[in-house]
Amino acid sequence: MQSRRDLVKLSLAAGLGAMLTLTVLPSQAQSVQLLNVSYDPTRELYVDVNQAFAKHWKAKSGQDVSIKQSHGGSGKQARSIIDGLDADVATLALAGDTDALVKNGGWLAPDWQKKLPHNASPYTSTIVFVVRNGNPKGIKDWEDLAKPGISVITPNPKTSGGARWNYLAAWEYGKRKYGSDAKAKEFVAKIYGNVPVLDTGARGSTITFAQRNQGDVLIAWENEAYLLDKEFGSKTDVVVPSVSILAEPAVAVVDKNVDKKKTRAVAEEYLKFLYTEEGQDIIGKHFYRPAVSAKAQAKYAKQFPKLDLFTIDQAFGGWAKADKEHFADNASFDQIYTRK
Repeated sequence: MQSRRDLVKLSLAAGLGAMLTLTVLPSQAQSVQLLNVSYDPTRELYVDVNQAFAKHWKAKSGQDVSIKQSHGGSGKQARSIIDGLDADVATLALAGDTDALVKNGGWLAPDWQKKLPHNASPYTSTIVFVVRNGNPKGIKDWEDLAKPGISVITPNPKTSGGARWNYLAAWEYGKRKYGSDAKAKEFVAKIYGNVPVLDTGARGSTITFAQRNQGDVLIAWENEAYLLDKEFGSKTDVVVPSVSILAEPAVAVVDKNVDKKKTRAVAEEYLKFLYTEEGQDIIGKHFYRPAVSAKAQAKYAKQFPKLDLFTIDQAFGGWAKADKEHFADNASFDQIYTRK
């Protein structure tokens, strides 16, 4: 039989256990907040992703999560993270901008692109044109953008990832049509000679074209073009060029920040959610091309035109080489634009 002293000990132990339970469980249930630092046209996409992921994480962990969004030109956003913006995840327009986080401060591991499927690109896109309703200037392909009297709206490749995709798509078209990089440079220079203003990001250029009514043609992300068509269908048309670039926006956990903030588990799950059937369906709904789900690809196939797409690796030897040759100080873009 247990002594009174033993019973007291057991009672104290049980009480202590209850106290520990009471102190631990509320801590586990505390809400967590993430910051997704992204590029310009993903605002609407991530509003829906964030709502769906919050339900997913609550069901899985019992924990509430809220996700804040930051948007701007992709290069500018990368610089903000380097300068201390507390991003948990970076969902930028191109892998080159994410690589800058590795090179400038070691914010994430050099092998970040191997940590998620499809080179950490859960969705792809391409570059198309938006013109005024009825296409009054008869714009059909890249060569039309170089004609005298055509006003072209595109953002600044120094600050915008979308602008770099635009620039390289035009360059490769010029190289294929005219036979050399020198001729491609002359061709792209003519296009930029028709650009009246360089906004810092893709959404800024969309506003310049659609709301401020500047320009005859907007060089745009495919998803941005169809979003415009959806909202301003009576005022704009989408023109698909004969050749364009396969844009592969990449996503990554910002290691330094999540380890400091203790948010790694939820940040990693957030990016993995983009690859789920639910995530891929949301991606297709917002006019991005689902990268891994055959079901979502089939569901949204009709909204994506078939065209000749080349990759950054095929045409330019990857982002490191393209950045050095085209977007570094005094590289081809600076030479072209300062000549205006």
